[in-house]
Parts: sequence; structure tokens; C-alpha cells
Amino acid sequence: MPKRFVRLLLVSGLVVAIAALAYMQGYSDRESGTSIGFMPSTMANDQAKPKITPTGTLMDPNIYYPGSEALGADEMRLISCGTGMPTAREYQAASCWLLELGNGDKFLFDGGTGSAARIASLGIPYEYLNKIFISHLHTDHFGDFSAYFIGGWLSGRQGPLHVYGPSGARPETGTKYAIEHWQKALTWDVEGRAGRLPASGGKVVVHEFDFKGENKVIYEENGVTIRSWPANHVIDGPVSFALEWNGLKFVFGGDTYPNQWYVKYAKDADLAIHECFITVPDLAAKFGFSVSTALEVGTQIHTPPEAFGKVMSMIKPRMAVAYHFFNDPDTAPPILEGIRSTYDGPLTLAEDYLVWNITKDEIRTRKIAYNADAWPPPGAKAPPPVDRSITKYTSDWIVEKNLDVTDLVQQIYDRTNKQYGTNEKPSQ
Repeated sequence: MPKRFVRLLLVSGLVVAIAALAYMQGYSDRESGTSIGFMPSTMANDQAKPKITPTGTLMDPNIYYPGSEALGADEMRLISCGTGMPTAREYQAASCWLLELGNGDKFLFDGGTGSAARIASLGIPYEYLNKIFISHLHTDHFGDFSAYFIGGWLSGRQGPLHVYGPSGARPETGTKYAIEHWQKALTWDVEGRAGRLPASGGKVVVHEFDFKGENKVIYEENGVTIRSWPANHVIDGPVSFALEWNGLKFVFGGDTYPNQWYVKYAKDADLAIHECFITVPDLAAKFGFSVSTALEVGTQIHTPPEAFGKVMSMIKPRMAVAYHFFNDPDTAPPILEGIRSTYDGPLTLAEDYLVWNITKDEIRTRKIAYNADAWPPPGAKAPPPVDRSITKYTSDWIVEKNLDVTDLVQQIYDRTNKQYGTNEKPSQ
């Protein structure tokens, strides 16, 4: 049996087993009728029952299989592609969230370290993933820019990648400066692909907006409005976002200390994401911080669980999502305890590969069965002709040292031309 299908079966079995254990141990929030972590939320009993037939395939509705479900015309789908911390690890990538709308639009919020592989595993054509909104310029929020930019170009994105991000206190700390200089660092990479890939896919368009704007519109198209407001994190520049569409509202706080802007403009959110750091004792024990540093990082630079709960009690979202911590069996309980000391509403403690289906009637939370062996999905458009006149090659003195395998290469060209009815010739 192929290993990818074995993995899907193992994930399905693991999710069911852990969900049962969590239920027995009281991790489900029975009072609110919603869930903590990955457990299914507001689903009718018949929805939660797998469809079993003698000749059919078992598709567990408690698990989301990417590409298997059409999005409703009035529905949002949010996928967590990164929920962790600045230090990289396999289990959780850094901040990245994919929001899909029933009108076909897709938006990425942040692209932190490790998240590009999570995005790729979903099998979505990159032509549709051409808009990314960056909350601030820490690498755990945009550190996978190069992997996503170049990888998306290689995998079928024919148009430019649009990057939306805040200004800074001075030009050198703004999004435009960061992306333009990152592109300069990628000069060799881009030049080596020129003339071999559609030129427009190798371009980036930066939309920098004033980080001081208070609930200002930074994107408005196809019935979608995205606004930003300042966030409080380390130095000037970070922002929070709200996306409104079809009577639904999604809020992404980025990294921020509790502030009045968020409380004011995140109200009426259907789903609201806000950072929630691990507890001070765990910062000291897990990271080896001094007590002084753990207190500063955990309660002054980042939002402690109790403060996260207070924010959510003030805005009262239909679903609150806490992220920016390593969600482990020993770290999650004290975080949950802190949140529940100030907030008793619907809650998800985030981890990677969760999906929230959001409609006006319900919010459904599930785990994703992903394909870790995913290949690039088919392109959304037929590839256009490329401009070979701009193709660059290695210098003659390097070519002169090539091992002579021209007869073998010619045989490959001959077989390929016969198979596809083409008349291609080796370039060098």
C-alpha cells in the first residue's frame, strides 16, 4: 500500500483515538457546545457519522481531506498552516493562515518559517494563492517568503505575487524595503530561471500601507474588504487585520499585546485569532530563560493566557483561536487554565493542520488529513510561451568541462519529440 495512504489512515485513526481520550478526560467544552483543540465543534449527530457502504470508500466527516469538499457560496474556510513559535520544529511551523471564501478568493495571512510546505500539502494551484498579508517583519511571520515566492512560480503561478504589509517608523523597517532587498538577495535564483518560466510569475508587487492607520481599508475587491489597525509588539510597525465578506468577519491579530484597537475593531468577529504565549514557568523551563526574561517575554512582549481570555471576553467572537505557543500535552493545560480564568466562550487552542468551516449558522472545527508527499497541483492556466531571448547560460569555460553525454541527451530528445510530436533541440 502506498505510504501516503497509510499515513492518511494512521492520521484518521489517531484523530479518532485522541478525540475519544480528550472527551473522557473532559477537554471538550460542553457548556459552550464548541471545542478546544482539534475536536469537532457544532455538528449534528448525523453529520459526525461516517458513510459506510459495502462497496464505497470510508470518508470520515470528522476529518477534512483537502480537495474533497466544495466550499459553499456563503462559506469561509480557514486552515492553520503555521501556529508555532520563532524556533522551528517539525510539528508546528511558524505563523501562517489560509482563508478561502465561497466566491473563490483565497488569502494568506503571514508566511512564517516552515509554512510553505504546509501550503503545498493542500494541493491548491498557486495561481489562486497570489495574495499574502504580512502582520509584521519577524521571520516567524514572513520567513518563508523566498520558498513561497520561488516555489509558487515553479509550480504554476503565472502572475505576480502580491504582498501587503505595513510601513515602519522609517523606510528601512517597512515591508517595501524588506521585500525589495529580499528580491535582491534572490537575484541569482531569479536570473537562473529567466526565459524558462513565465516572466510575470517571477515578479512581486508590494502594497505597503501606513501601519498607523486605524481600521483603514487596505484591500477592497470582489466584495471583500480588509482593514488594518496598529498592533503593539516590540517596535513600531506590526498590525492586525480584519476581513469582511458576505456578512462574515475574520480577524487576525498577528503578534500583539492586548490593546484597545483590537478590542474595538475585532468586535462582531465570527472567528478571532489572537496570540497567546506559553506560561512563564514553561518559558523558564523549556527555553532556559531567566525568571526576569521569562516574565518580560511572556507578559510584556507577548500576551499571557489570562490576558488573552480577557480580550476575548470583551469582544465575544463566535470562535476564539489562541495561537503562538507549542501545543504540547504538558504546555496546553496551564494555558487553558489561564484562559478559562477570564473567558468561558467558544475556543480553539491552535495547532497546525486544523480547518474551520464558517457559515452564519455554524463553525465547524476539524483536523486535516494532509498529503506529506504532495507534488505541485496542476496549473490553473495553460502555460504561456516563454521569452527564450532572456535565458542565461553558464560561461563557455564551464561548458568546456562538461562530460560528453551529448549522444545520450540526443536520444532523450528524440524519444520525447516522438512521444509528444514536438521538434525540440538541445540548447547547449
